[in-house]
Amino acid sequence: MINAIPLTQVSTEDATAWHAVVSASLAADLPEEPRPTVEQIHAQLSVTGRHNRRLLWLATDADGAVVGVAGLRLFTSSGQLHLAELELHVTPDRRRSGVGSHLLATAVRAARDEERRSLVAAAPGEGPTGAFCAARGFRRVLAFDHLLLDVADADVAEAEAEHPGYELVSWTGTVPDELAEAFASVKNAMNDMPMGDMDYGSQTWTADRVRAMAEVLADRGDLLLTTAVLGKGEMAGYTEIVIRSGETQRALQYDTVVAPAHRGHQLGLWVKAEMVRRLRAEHPGIEEIETDNAQENTHMIAVNRRLGFRFHRSTHEYQLDLSAE
Repeated sequence: MINAIPLTQVSTEDATAWHAVVSASLAADLPEEPRPTVEQIHAQLSVTGRHNRRLLWLATDADGAVVGVAGLRLFTSSGQLHLAELELHVTPDRRRSGVGSHLLATAVRAARDEERRSLVAAAPGEGPTGAFCAARGFRRVLAFDHLLLDVADADVAEAEAEHPGYELVSWTGTVPDELAEAFASVKNAMNDMPMGDMDYGSQTWTADRVRAMAEVLADRGDLLLTTAVLGKGEMAGYTEIVIRSGETQRALQYDTVVAPAHRGHQLGLWVKAEMVRRLRAEHPGIEEIETDNAQENTHMIAVNRRLGFRFHRSTHEYQLDLSAE
């Protein structure tokens, strides 16, 4: 007997139970990956983005033990109202006992009730999750390579390169007011990143939206670092790094983009090299950066390779067509 219990308010007890399931699941599927802390899980569940909302469930067995968790992210901006994103974990000892299927059915019903057209979920490139998705009607639509960079060994020589007409600027947290409009404009260039066959839609960034994103990260206790390229009267590109609350070793690469009109000048390599140099100076305890690139994004993979990123693992994105009965 499996019950899917919806969470409307996430207590410390709920976060602790969620953390236990996720940690056990990751230990089985990605044993070399660092585990999130209880505090990080609590912040992730209780602080949601300004342009999405979450539905959460704990799966309990007949004895009341939490044996699985599921989170459904519902996008609320106009270009992604058709989309929902699923996170689902089951403790290894309860897999193949119906827990995952029950949680998936619960999430699918909720997504259909919200009139979503597509449900996407990520799975490690190796392991049982992909087979679980494929057996339940999901299609594999995109593959990502995860890369790791040893900060101490990175080749940051490009940070010293000359780029006439361009300059670098950096900030921590929310973008300065005088750069907010330019930052939002170049952030919209992310809409042309390779997305394979995923029914991803598009995002429209405004000054208010980029401020809101920074506020969400701050509310979670995370640190957002941005380095941008200015030139020819506009922002030509930028890169973002996030250091999660309580993190002592690994930083996460968020967006890196160069506006189409400024591509071909190695600005992406320049700004990323400067970010690594900045990390060394401001956060010497951070030893590595993790990034992920769609396998189709050969240009950005080549940029990362020049800095010294190495292949770490792969992730596959699966999509379920919710319009089919």
